[in-house]
Amino acid sequence: MTNPPVPTIDHWISGARVPGTSGRTAPVHDPATGRRTAEVPLASTAEVDAAVKTASAAARDWRTSSLSRRAAVLFTFRELLHTRTDELAAIVTAEHGKVLSDAVGEIARGLENVEFATGVPQLLKGGFSEQAASGVDVYSIRQPLGVVAGVTPFNFPVMVPLWMCANAIACGNAFVLKPSEKDPSASLFLAELWKEAGLPDGVFTVVHGDKEAVDALLDHDDVAALSFVGSTPIARYIYERGTANGKRVQALGGAKNHALVLPDADIDMAADAIVSAAYGAAGERCMALSVAVAVGGVGDELVAAISSRLPKLTVGPGAAEGTDMGPLITREHRDKVAGYVAAGAEAGATVVVDGRDQDVPQDGFFLGMTLLDEVTPDMTVYRDEIFGPVLSVVRVDTYDEGLALINRNPYANGTAIFTRDGGAARRFQNEVEVGMVGINVPIPVPVAYYSFGGWKDSLFGDTHMYGPEGINFFTRGKVVTQRWPDPATSSVDLGFPRTR
Repeated sequence: MTNPPVPTIDHWISGARVPGTSGRTAPVHDPATGRRTAEVPLASTAEVDAAVKTASAAARDWRTSSLSRRAAVLFTFRELLHTRTDELAAIVTAEHGKVLSDAVGEIARGLENVEFATGVPQLLKGGFSEQAASGVDVYSIRQPLGVVAGVTPFNFPVMVPLWMCANAIACGNAFVLKPSEKDPSASLFLAELWKEAGLPDGVFTVVHGDKEAVDALLDHDDVAALSFVGSTPIARYIYERGTANGKRVQALGGAKNHALVLPDADIDMAADAIVSAAYGAAGERCMALSVAVAVGGVGDELVAAISSRLPKLTVGPGAAEGTDMGPLITREHRDKVAGYVAAGAEAGATVVVDGRDQDVPQDGFFLGMTLLDEVTPDMTVYRDEIFGPVLSVVRVDTYDEGLALINRNPYANGTAIFTRDGGAARRFQNEVEVGMVGINVPIPVPVAYYSFGGWKDSLFGDTHMYGPEGINFFTRGKVVTQRWPDPATSSVDLGFPRTR
């Protein structure tokens, strides 16, 4: 029996859907059923080149648009996105699998970045120094780069693109998005909203693809900068190839986020927070808490509190009412995560709750929640970014031992401490070598007017994403020194210019 035909998801170029011509496609699945729901084209180098050239032409006009016009487009886009959140959330759930409430929350956090970008007239204000030298004024301006690109992951098909494109477009650039081929439909929904908001054709482009498309963006002479969120090996590759080609690159990689739980912590609050952060979106978040570090004698109480909460959570289709956790993104990834659970047990970890044995739907890519105790740093479940619903508990004797454990980890995206002691919390935020810190906050994703990014192997490049650093990333500074002399006093002077 042959499979029935499924729709093909198009590219978005010059303000319209454009079919792929490479002849290569990838399947799109509903993770809740395992059913193939669509095909997405994988762009060739020639298709990427054509899309970038269209974006380059659009960028030349968009960079000259007034700041008030850009802000007006962003305000309209924000309203459209807010009004149609439920539609977009349903698309995300259908292709990613996360529960609807999580999809709505993702869109809300993306909206914050759009709202920040609406302030572009204020954000692009430069400095001015009158009479820096006799008759000389000096001022600074920030100008767009031209065509910039974003390569985004499957786990946040709306939020992460909005982290990039809102600031990029507000700053006067044309933006080319290469979304994940696993859940590409949300990108086209965003493209249609940008067009409806009045954004000129070509300023926002969507090109679907795999490594060939990414390499084409990294190698293209007309792409000035590229933002990436994904795994550390690919982030390193993108950073090295992009910078070798003279591009500005910010590449955010993987994570292994720890929660340090001190003996004085409110255990109920900490357990609620850790369960939410570890198992939300099936653990497929770069900010998920995947390691709980229990200090002193708090381990038994913490493990009991966490394990008592797991049976109360429902695993099922993300669109179903009452579901707390949906499926993983693919069958292969589900099997890989289950393999980590087996490896942890074999290495000597105590399997308190085994996600492989839970009653979950048999159709689709489901795996239950796993809790491992007595995990040690030499185990693969500790070392590797699992990106699934697996929480490891590591026990240490002291705060100093827990801090050293976190600081030795090659990943440094996010971390949290749970304590009632303000002095301990203040010491932790000062001493921990991690880019984003939560104090009794499990997922410390910064609000839109700060910037997002980790340290060490979690970030390649020196600029964090969105917020003020995002504005700087998508612009370059220029300093103008001007003099309007009296022609009667002008003369030739071959000496080096002086300010005194």
